[in-house]
Amino acid sequence: MKVDFARLDRAFNPRCVVVVGDSKQGEFHLLRSLSEFKGRLYSVQINPETIREIEALGIKNYTSLLDVPEPVDLVIVAVPRKVTPKILGDCIRKDVGVALIFTAGFAETNTEEGIRLERQLVEMAEEASLHVIGPNCRGIFNPAIGLKQLEGQYSGVSGPVGLISQSGGHALSFAFEAHLEGVDISKSVSFGNGVVLDSPDYLEYFGGDHEVETIAMYLEGVKDGRKFLRVLKEVAARKPVVIWRGGWTEAGGRAIASHTASLAVPQAVWEAVIKQSGAIMVEGMEELVDTLKALFHLPPVRGERVAVVGGAGGDSVAITDILSRFGLKVPLLTQKSYDELDTFFSLVGGSYRNPVDTDIGRNRPQLERIMQILAQDENIDSILLLSRVAHLFANELQRVDVAAAVNTRKKTAKPVLAVVRYSTPEHMAQAIEEKQLFQAGGVPVFPTMERGACALKNVVDYYRRRDSMESA
Repeated sequence: MKVDFARLDRAFNPRCVVVVGDSKQGEFHLLRSLSEFKGRLYSVQINPETIREIEALGIKNYTSLLDVPEPVDLVIVAVPRKVTPKILGDCIRKDVGVALIFTAGFAETNTEEGIRLERQLVEMAEEASLHVIGPNCRGIFNPAIGLKQLEGQYSGVSGPVGLISQSGGHALSFAFEAHLEGVDISKSVSFGNGVVLDSPDYLEYFGGDHEVETIAMYLEGVKDGRKFLRVLKEVAARKPVVIWRGGWTEAGGRAIASHTASLAVPQAVWEAVIKQSGAIMVEGMEELVDTLKALFHLPPVRGERVAVVGGAGGDSVAITDILSRFGLKVPLLTQKSYDELDTFFSLVGGSYRNPVDTDIGRNRPQLERIMQILAQDENIDSILLLSRVAHLFANELQRVDVAAAVNTRKKTAKPVLAVVRYSTPEHMAQAIEEKQLFQAGGVPVFPTMERGACALKNVVDYYRRRDSMESA
């Protein structure tokens, strides 16, 4: 079926939403999740007692979708699976923008009835050119207009990320976890089984959406590999696409069959597709969020040589090993940098070969001056600051670290990032505060050395591939 992106736009930016089949048993969670929706919201239910409770929530109910007295952009279908074809028929007669089937129990159950009903839905939709999201999905999240997948999601703000997820659980988790890390969503879709609209359709839509700057994807399989690769290449040439693929192990492949009825793709094939397209491949939720954070805050990273500052001797050894393991380098500085450092650096118990030890002695108050020297060093491509909330002078050093990193970022085109750690539960709140101060100044923060190194490596590889593809 040819995708009408104007219809899809009605679903992601609806003025009128109808929920069909929300029930007391589920505590009306679909209707409650739309309590902050800025458009018009209606319900369709036929049980008199249920209708009374829905209208007590302040929501107008109709006993048929056809009775809703205005054009409907998005219908959320939550009826039992046997009733779904009837509601889909009403969607077709009403000429709705998009039908979102929240209901599960179709081909993913591997039952004769589930497979038959899913096939019936597909035939109805394709014959009428009805655009369908799902089934077995959480649907759409657009926080700017209060269109939520779950009541507890944030609203009233919008970020640069477009998320495409086969998993409803991962879509919800990403929204919460990314938000805590300062990475907000513009639009998100959980599409479940994807029997009518599939991942390439949403990818193409987000690729043309000027509000979406970067696209994140969680996929378990693709139905049309050639179409997926074609669209991915086109979109990844315009904006970053970060993909987390689930089910790459044999056991994971068995799991996805019962989750979204997707066919597993061999890992070697998957990696080749991502490499050809210029997208970024990650292996989990944390890496997905970290990589997006690095893409947003860091300028283009076109070198793998890292200057490390802020740690003690043991930290310096650990971070050097970690960066090397991820394919990054911790080179010696130029003699010019050493000559300048030698004019003020306290040598007692510390080193400035790279990493630069500023954890002890008189060196920490000179942190901003040290970082400025590193920023001007010809052997260095990016700067990583190690910051720890762990001792008596935590507040004072917190101010020094944040000011040094943020001011250095303002004065150099080189990427500046930080790792903020804490040693006791009592320091957790302070570490969170420090992270927020760093990121408000445009310096991305990571909770461990490994996560910071992995995110940096991902963006280095991304810009290298992009430059190579553009010059080819």
